[in-house]
Amino acid sequence: MIFIAVRFTVRPERSDEWLSLVEPFTTATRAEPGNLFFDWSRSVHDPHQFVLLEAFRDAAAGEEHVRSDHFREAVGWMPDLVASVPEIVNVEVPGEGWSRMAEVQPR
Repeated sequence: MIFIAVRFTVRPERSDEWLSLVEPFTTATRAEPGNLFFDWSRSVHDPHQFVLLEAFRDAAAGEEHVRSDHFREAVGWMPDLVASVPEIVNVEVPGEGWSRMAEVQPR
């Protein structure tokens, strides 16, 4: 599995609309056959920062995503909204998605 975490810092005047603007991109990516998950979170420390956690079945699925029309479209307009270059972690890990955490169990 290819696991990717991207931290986006959005221009303050555009941060409240970020999640609605990325919704078509998110929906299209989640529909890709090789996508395992594609989830956005907003930082509790910085209201202008968003974290994207995404995973793809394998490198080929990740490459297909980057070649998609919706990816190219998104990276075409995102530079107008970000305040800095996004930071990324991109690694290949064993597995096919989320595993269960052993240390914390519901009582």
